Amino acid sequence: MPWMGIQDLWTFVIAVLVFLALPGPGTFTLLTATGRGGVRGGYTALFGLLLGDQILMWLAVAGVAALLKANPLVFHAVQYLGAAYLVWVGIGLLRPAPASGDTGGIRLQPGHYFRQAVLISLLNPKAIIFYMAFLPLFIDPARHQGVVTFATMATLIFVLSLAYCSVLIGVSNLLRRRIIQHPRVGVVLKRVAGVFLIGFGVRLGLSG
Repeated sequence: MPWMGIQDLWTFVIAVLVFLALPGPGTFTLLTATGRGGVRGGYTALFGLLLGDQILMWLAVAGVAALLKANPLVFHAVQYLGAAYLVWVGIGLLRPAPASGDTGGIRLQPGHYFRQAVLISLLNPKAIIFYMAFLPLFIDPARHQGVVTFATMATLIFVLSLAYCSVLIGVSNLLRRRIIQHPRVGVVLKRVAGVFLIGFGVRLGLSG
């Protein structure tokens, strides 16, 4: 039964957690800020990342809402395309990464963690495409409540991100050594996330 217009609520929660666990620029920004500025530096960067992420998410929401209002059939087509996109991203994560000497480090200037984190988040236009593909998969066109449904999804993502990243900040020294100094850990996490994304895409595509 859809809740607040969100179908497969627990799948939505698990999917968000999987995405959060996937190492990326945001993760390394958080680890670097915490390593240099302690817990205060970590949370300063975190709120910058959250702000940038919410901006991109609501830009995507505007596009999704327009599709939902314009034509339900088009919206269903977008849902199938979104499921296919998740499968495609998952397959990409399973492929071996090209050899590179870059360990994923982020250069941050002390005292400017918030501003730099916002820019790092906003300079990722692929996030809008991702949200455009991801959000429609969990919206029930027949029971959605417009802005209320979108705001609920955005709030859940915000709360889950805050909780997960708080844990990440608390154990940043350990995680930074394991992920940055031992790239194999990151590779394993990416492959696990890839399997989950393929599973989500297939499951949601079949249930659409």
